[in-house]
Amino acid sequence: MDVRTRNNITVTGREDGPVLLLAHGFGCDQNLWRLVTPTLAEEFRVVLFDHVGSGRSDPAAWDEERYSSLGGYAEDVLEICRELDLRDVVFVGHSVSSMIGVLAAVREPERFAKLVLLTPSPCYIDDDDYRGGFSREDIEELLDSLDSNYLGWSAAMAPVIMGTPDRPELGEELTNSFCRTDPDMARVFAHTTFLSDNREDLAGVAVPTLVIECLQDAIAPREVGAFVRDRISGSRLVTLDATGHCPQLSAPEATAEAIVSFARER
Repeated sequence: MDVRTRNNITVTGREDGPVLLLAHGFGCDQNLWRLVTPTLAEEFRVVLFDHVGSGRSDPAAWDEERYSSLGGYAEDVLEICRELDLRDVVFVGHSVSSMIGVLAAVREPERFAKLVLLTPSPCYIDDDDYRGGFSREDIEELLDSLDSNYLGWSAAMAPVIMGTPDRPELGEELTNSFCRTDPDMARVFAHTTFLSDNREDLAGVAVPTLVIECLQDAIAPREVGAFVRDRISGSRLVTLDATGHCPQLSAPEATAEAIVSFARER
């Protein structure tokens, strides 16, 4: 299958610029980068895509077994890099795509110059001294609710994920994004996302890494940002003066500035 069609790849920005590869999170698509893309495109070649099962990706490419593991998504990222012959890539992953980027960079570190992990979480479930933000019972209840009534779950959860009650239009946009996703594919991606545990993979990252968190985030509490920083050697942590799990929408200027500043560094 043609990789460009499979992942609905679009390329913008400077043809001769360093490459930024932007990967969206669960329930989203590449459209959620639109407020930061113009700034990034001023000096970078910006590559956007939709994960299979999301946005305008090719539904014929969907395979439940492949996408029941974040490794399947990581392999897609590497196939995109091969198809476009991308090297020295600055990979920017939002939410679960942060860990997809980690897996891809561990597998083929020679492809990547840097990682930007935007509101990442290597594990959503609390475990002994580790605080992921949810108990196992919380996650099981969340997934049961999603399985039984995906559209209702989307309407209830999107505003919580967005975390901007003073700007309800952003929560509505995320709700609409969720609702455009095929429910059966979304269920698999949700289980893959919320039950994943990539804490041990962080130590394998060998490229410069920036972790970006928000002051308040109902999905990835600040303890998670510190954990990721501490487990990836030499990585840095930036805390945006923003709330919610999607700062590329709620605080696009600050998000773009953090990405550009880090990507520029030699």
